[in-house]
Amino acid sequence: MIEHFFMCPHCWQEISMLLDPAYSQVYVEDCEVCCNPIELKVTFFDGEMSDFEAREIGQ
Repeated sequence: MIEHFFMCPHCWQEISMLLDPAYSQVYVEDCEVCCNPIELKVTFFDGEMSDFEAREIGQ
């Protein structure tokens, strides 16, 4: 697992998530600060993160 820091698209606070570099993922997680849902799209290639997107749901 790797820890990745990013800005919440709702409240703009820095938060972190633990990500599994074994595979790419798309899922919804609530912000730990404002509790709004965030759609996360994470892509890994050869164990390295190649793309990360965090966006508001429905946008």
